[in-house]
Amino acid sequence: MASQSQSPPQSPSTAAENGASNVTSASAYRPRYIDVRFPLTPPQPYCNAYGRKDPDRPQIGINLADPIFRGVYNGRQRHDDDLSGLVGRARQVGCTKLIVTGSSFRTSRDALAIAKDYPGTVYTTAGIHPCSSSIFDSSHPHSHEEDGDGEHTPACGPDPDKPIPDDGLAVDQEKAETIISDLRRLIEDARAAGQQQQQQQQQHLVAFGEFGLDYDRLHYCARSLQLHSFKSQLSLAASLSPQLPLFLHSRAAHGDFVACLKAAFGERLEGLEKGGVVHSFTGTVEEMRELMELGLHIGLNGCSFKTAENCEVVRAVRLDRLMIETDGPWCEVRPSHEGWKYLVEIDRKEKAAAETPEPALSTPENGEAPPPVGKPPPKKQQSTKKPQKKESEVIERFKTVKKEKWVEGAMVKGRNEPCMIERVAKTVAGIKGVSVEEVCEAAWQNTVKVFGIDES
Repeated sequence: MASQSQSPPQSPSTAAENGASNVTSASAYRPRYIDVRFPLTPPQPYCNAYGRKDPDRPQIGINLADPIFRGVYNGRQRHDDDLSGLVGRARQVGCTKLIVTGSSFRTSRDALAIAKDYPGTVYTTAGIHPCSSSIFDSSHPHSHEEDGDGEHTPACGPDPDKPIPDDGLAVDQEKAETIISDLRRLIEDARAAGQQQQQQQQQHLVAFGEFGLDYDRLHYCARSLQLHSFKSQLSLAASLSPQLPLFLHSRAAHGDFVACLKAAFGERLEGLEKGGVVHSFTGTVEEMRELMELGLHIGLNGCSFKTAENCEVVRAVRLDRLMIETDGPWCEVRPSHEGWKYLVEIDRKEKAAAETPEPALSTPENGEAPPPVGKPPPKKQQSTKKPQKKESEVIERFKTVKKEKWVEGAMVKGRNEPCMIERVAKTVAGIKGVSVEEVCEAAWQNTVKVFGIDES
């Protein structure tokens, strides 16, 4: 028999492997969200469809500069610009800060322009995505300032097309120096503009990136050009004073990715002053642990829940190294994902708790029956209307329509938004066996600490 003085076993939410020692107790916390791709100022307490107050939610990644958020799909205007509606929906679920990622010169500048329109709400990064790194090719047809294609590349999954061979490719050193010099100037100008407004607003630019290596999509850019781009940008990042945190991308390239980081910042990344996050992580448990040991954070989104192996990685991410993101307009949490069942279970419990009737009032001393609680259920009547579609097994906060039938205030089917960050948080919580509040608070604290974002 166990001794009465024996301490109880740790629950999953406080276990050391979850990194919970630095996380505020859930009982004392009002959850918060930051989409590291779309943050906002804290909203008024929001009551969801079931009458419960939602937490504030941190999200580290939203590609808000993508034309799809302006109603433009494949170069065609399909509906009105609804960027302000996206921001409003994010606020309603408690997504109070948005970090918009720059992946090229143009998207970095577009992100800065959006941040100026939403000061204190939207923050940005600046860098060259591995799939945008073909600009270093001496024969690239477009200026690095223009990018050429007008659309960001898809974010999820390997591309089946044949990779671009490295044979015959050449880096124009003079052109490469110009690109890095112009990127330095873009960053320095953005920081200078932020310093001029320091008394009123925080810096808009909070990270260097998105940059790294993506060997899943070599048909966008050859391996040799990606490596040149990554190494050149790491040298620039290391030379900045003060340095910026890094917003990193790694797909099917872990060995080269880590080797490049160590060459730039030291064997233990001791020269990396502000840390960073490897966003949209889909690697192995071993790769993830190596990144955590190097002091980096792990960003999770819908692409991180696709398989049982992915979910094992999520389960192993320590809370003190966790960040969450939507990576919209892509990477939504889908019914085909292994992680979907965890979201369904959490939402089922939330629905059940909201539908539980309040306890009946006690009988007064005079013996009179207490007044009835609520209205009696209405009698069922035969309906002449068409059968309604099957109720969603997860909570739907907002109306969702096809882009062709868009109406103001509605979400667009298949277009991931910052307000969907709560699904990421719930899925992570379900997989790890911790509360949603603990996930939100850990992600919030980590994001604020790394990127230096004002909590107000």
